Amino acid sequence: MFRIKDQLQRIVTLVHHPPRSIVSLVPSQTELLFDLGLDKEVAGITKFCVHPEQWFRQKQRVGGTKNVDIAKVKALQPDLIIANKEENVKEQVEALSAFAPVWISDVNTLVDALAMINTIGAITARETRAAEITTRISQFFKQPVGNDRKIRVCYLIWKDPYMTVGGDTFISDMLAYCGFENVCVAKNRYPVITVAEIKDLNPAVVLLSSEPFPFKEKHIDELKHVLPGVKVMLADGEMFSWYGSRLLYAADYFRKLRTVLSD
Repeated sequence: MFRIKDQLQRIVTLVHHPPRSIVSLVPSQTELLFDLGLDKEVAGITKFCVHPEQWFRQKQRVGGTKNVDIAKVKALQPDLIIANKEENVKEQVEALSAFAPVWISDVNTLVDALAMINTIGAITARETRAAEITTRISQFFKQPVGNDRKIRVCYLIWKDPYMTVGGDTFISDMLAYCGFENVCVAKNRYPVITVAEIKDLNPAVVLLSSEPFPFKEKHIDELKHVLPGVKVMLADGEMFSWYGSRLLYAADYFRKLRTVLSD
């Protein structure tokens, strides 16, 4: 028996260690499993687990993050299911827990992300590789992005209604590392926001995330029309919200983004 705490401080017990059959319900953690050097051990993923592409095309899909096909997961006979407090539905996770151990992540900061990566490394007997990944990420983020001048930003994740990110989110923590001041830092989680409220908060920049709502160029034009003087641009949502090994590329993306905004 192998016992380990998840990020909700639950004790998770695995009969087989390392697990021989894993189902991942979290896109950023699916990519992490690949980067840890796993392959045949990963039996199932969600339809949103688009990285790596070969897994997206070849692995058994078990539904979406919010509508998991419980029967499909059970048929895979997993030794371990990897879930997330925010991305997955509590009732579905409880149903899955009835027939397999479920390790749940809860990532709101870079520190949480690094801890998650190392713990999944321990669960899968890939501690050395996990330590290499977290060391590289930590080194990348040691260097400040941008100069001392913080850029006031409103980061939008949804349309109709517009939704933004509060200060207790992983995205907000990434914005801070990127040299941005989140104008909604005093709010919690993902509040609805109106154009009038955005105006009152007086951001210099509005970032339109590529996910979960797929903002496009046409949406930039819509907001520029009602927010004169505010720079509106698209942002790679994976860089701001994927808290697994994609963080290896995030710091460089943030530097390039700041360079664009400084031109």
